[in-house]
Amino acid sequence: MKKQYRRALSIAGSDPSGGAGIQADLKTFSACGCYGATVIVAVVDENTVGVTGVHPVPVPFVVGQIRSVLDDIGADAIKIGMLHSSELIRSVKDTLSEYAIRDIVLDPVMVATSGDKLLQDEAISTLKEELIPHVRVITPNIPEAEILLGKEIRSQKDLPLVVKDLSFGRSVSVLLKAGHLAEDELIDVFYNAETDKLTALSSQRITTKNTHGTGCTLSSAIAAFLAYGLPLNDAVRKAKEYIDRAILVGAEYEIGKGHGPVHHFFDFWR
Repeated sequence: MKKQYRRALSIAGSDPSGGAGIQADLKTFSACGCYGATVIVAVVDENTVGVTGVHPVPVPFVVGQIRSVLDDIGADAIKIGMLHSSELIRSVKDTLSEYAIRDIVLDPVMVATSGDKLLQDEAISTLKEELIPHVRVITPNIPEAEILLGKEIRSQKDLPLVVKDLSFGRSVSVLLKAGHLAEDELIDVFYNAETDKLTALSSQRITTKNTHGTGCTLSSAIAAFLAYGLPLNDAVRKAKEYIDRAILVGAEYEIGKGHGPVHHFFDFWR
């Protein structure tokens, strides 16, 4: 009898510098033992210094990629990154709803490192009202959570108080990331909407400029571990351990002139 891969699909943009987006997702899937497939929604002109331009892929072509992968290879879990328009968000949601795939992780990429919004207000509303209720887990950082909530998050102690609000009536589980806060001890808060329980995931801040693609990597790791059938809390905890190690080992390297990537394959090369 032939062996079967655990299969993970990324629906996201392409980063030619290799640190974020589709490229980071594929590296993460591989490092976590999954066969990775991709649907590219945009070709991005960027490097470690910044983003120069974004070339969207036509929505029907995105839908075609999704169908090509899922009708042939299939997927045990899906990670979704930045979706730049309401039309694309609706099309991705409608297409995925035709397939019985429960483990969908959404990294709601809405804010650039500069603090600028990457989505129009209409697209943000579509994300909240139509796509988020369709997925199993979302992984917002602080700026993204503030946009979704419409209010400011001031400190670490606010996270347990607002994370349930991000679940939109317990329709989705939430990993609220603390990295944008100032504390040396970072305590991400995970709300499991399926059990109505909170879990604190603590780590020490690592002094490094190599943080490009951390959000992409973390959400992809959650998807990879869900593809293996791990319980939700275990998948999130293992993904948190993975990204912490990837940042720590990646801090030893220098690549590019700006914010370098994490080390996705820290278990293989030092």
